[in-house]
Formats: sequence, C-alpha cells, structure tokens
Amino acid sequence: MNLPTKVTIIEVGPRDGLQNEESFVDTEVKKKFILQLVGAGIKEMEVTSFVSPKWVPQMRDAAEIVQAVPAGVKSIVLAPNRRGVDRVMETSINAVAVFVGVSNTFNKKNINKPTKESMEELIPIISELKKRNYFVRACISTAFYCPYEGKVAEADTISLCREFAEAGVDELSVADTIGMAVPTEAFSLFSKIKKELPELMVAAHFHDTRKTALANIFAALQAGIDRFDTSAGGLGGCPFAPGATGNVATEDVVYMLQRMGIDTGINLDKLTEAIDLITPAVSRPITTGYYQLARKSN
Repeated sequence: MNLPTKVTIIEVGPRDGLQNEESFVDTEVKKKFILQLVGAGIKEMEVTSFVSPKWVPQMRDAAEIVQAVPAGVKSIVLAPNRRGVDRVMETSINAVAVFVGVSNTFNKKNINKPTKESMEELIPIISELKKRNYFVRACISTAFYCPYEGKVAEADTISLCREFAEAGVDELSVADTIGMAVPTEAFSLFSKIKKELPELMVAAHFHDTRKTALANIFAALQAGIDRFDTSAGGLGGCPFAPGATGNVATEDVVYMLQRMGIDTGINLDKLTEAIDLITPAVSRPITTGYYQLARKSN
C-alpha cells in the first residue's frame, strides 16, 4: 500500500463544527475548546469565520476568538468576501480561507453568486493577500456531489482547483460537502488532482453523512493525500446543504491512523477531554465511535 508515515490534521471543529449550531455557544467555552485542542497536539486549525452575523450568528464573536489562539498554531480564518478579508486584515491572523462551490446552485445558495462570478471576485483578493504574505487556503465545496444538482463532474472540480492554483493559493481543501462520495470516487479525484497539481498542498475534507468518511480517507491516503480536515466530536454540518451531517470525527481519524502506524502528533486522551468540554454546549449528542468507547471504559 502507498501510505504516508505522517499525516497533518487540520481541526475544523471551532469553525465548521460550530457554525450550524442554532444556540450560541458561549465565547469563553469556544476559547477553552480551542486551547484544549491545542493542548492535544493540534497545530493547524480553522478557528472562526469573518462572515455576516445575520447569516451565521454563531460566528459573531470572531474578532474576540482570534485573539485567544496561542502562538505556534496555524490559525485559519474563513473570509468569504472582500468585507470579511478586510476584517481579517485588522487582526494578527496571517492565514485566510476562501471558499467556492463547484456547483453553481450551491454557490448561489451559499454566497448568492454563481461560481464564475465568485472566482472573478476572489482572484484579485487572493493576489492581494499573497502580496501581504498571507497563507491562503481555498476551500472547494461540492467537489463530488451537490444537494441540488447531484453528481459533480470530476473535470469541473479539477478545473476549479486549477483556477485557484493559478491564482496563487497555498492549499486546496477539497470537500465532500454532503457525504455522498465513496472510496473509488475519492481515490479517482484525488489521484487526478495530485497528478495535475503536484506541487500544491491538498487536503481532503469528508463529511460522514453516510458513514463512508473513514473509508474515503483510506482511499485518499493511497492517492497521495497526507492532510485531512476533521472535527472533534464529529461536529458540523452546512447551513446551505440540506441533510449534510457532521465532519468526520478527529478522534476516529486519529485512532485509525495511529493503529496503521501513521503519526499525527495528537494525544487521544487530551482530545477526548476537549470533546468533554464542548459536549454540553452543542445541541446534539456526540456519538462518534472512539469517543463513546473511551467514555464507557472510564
């Protein structure tokens, strides 16, 4: 098998994991959650979003959250448009995530613009960010399937990846937004992206809607991917993707990789404690495999 010896986990729980929570999670709880994730060994993390509080009220405390992240962690902030990027530039954060859906319908539902128009707006922003020495991450939604249009053509996803690469981004995060992909599809798409863009960092972002996320990660590993977005406790969902459940659980991924002899640098006991902290603050019970077994054994 073609497997790496080390994998980087990009924790997305504080941002993607919490954004769909209807009840506001207390800012101090979010800060403690982030600190405990760092204590568990997380080195890269999406911490919050600079988006309109009208559309995503959970992220209204973004400016306060970014001040709480300790040094030595790559703190990534999502900024979907010019206004969001301007707000990021008022902080000390130096890593920005932008996002576009391959599917036009999803993109219109999400940011009220077709994909092409979003890219026309983002390309000069990316250029400006790079001139200012920001790390830029491009999040590509509906890379496999769209909740409105169905199957997304591989060629369309690869074309969008190429556009972002030509714009100068540092990393692509390619997402199975509604958790419909299966391992053959994951292997096929990521193999082609790696062949097309061999010098670019590529992360895989899987949702576990149909319980295929771990299998898809295994397929992506064999395609050459060694960076994965995961969410502690399997938190998450997308407000613009009906039926999409949480991201693949960080603890389940770390357990699987460690058992396979792949280093993540993450301490599972401390990660479990971070999940203990956030559990009372979220609306649904955390039922991920590793977490449930860890708590039953104590």
